[in-house]
Amino acid sequence: MPTTADFLTYTQWAGIATLAFAGLTALSFLLKWGIRFRLVGVTGFMAVLTGGLFALGLVPFTRTVVPGAIKFSTVYDTGATQAVIAVPPTITESELDATLRQAANDLFSPGRLGRGQDQLTIRARTVLHPEPGVTQPLYLGQIRRSLTVREDDQMVLELFPENIAKLPPQPQAPDASLQNS
Repeated sequence: MPTTADFLTYTQWAGIATLAFAGLTALSFLLKWGIRFRLVGVTGFMAVLTGGLFALGLVPFTRTVVPGAIKFSTVYDTGATQAVIAVPPTITESELDATLRQAANDLFSPGRLGRGQDQLTIRARTVLHPEPGVTQPLYLGQIRRSLTVREDDQMVLELFPENIAKLPPQPQAPDASLQNS
């Protein structure tokens, strides 16, 4: 992933190219070339591209990685105060904790609408199939975080142990001492 320093380097090169096209455009008007108006368009496009790269160089890209978190997909997001993520039914309690914290970081946006509330609630769910043809959604936990503070140290994490107990049992790794016999 490019860093802000990379974007500033790209901005310098795009700025040089913009100045080169501006000089070429001025030369084309002096010499009355047939492509002079196309060069005006190219120069304008390069100026817009340079401005965009400069803006990306100013905004820091931050992505917090929570150790132990697993991949999740967002299945519902109001763009305001509620979101739901899907996790596999093989998730452990520690992975669920880390994944909810990761989702709280990933789904934070200062542009979310509060609608009278100041907290974003993210619920984690999985899907079980107790018998063929039957699908049962199961909510495993939720986290509440601030809508306005990026580094929220007041997040409230709640796991639902009664639902976690309904998950299929995890296969045990074979004992290494038994394999050597």
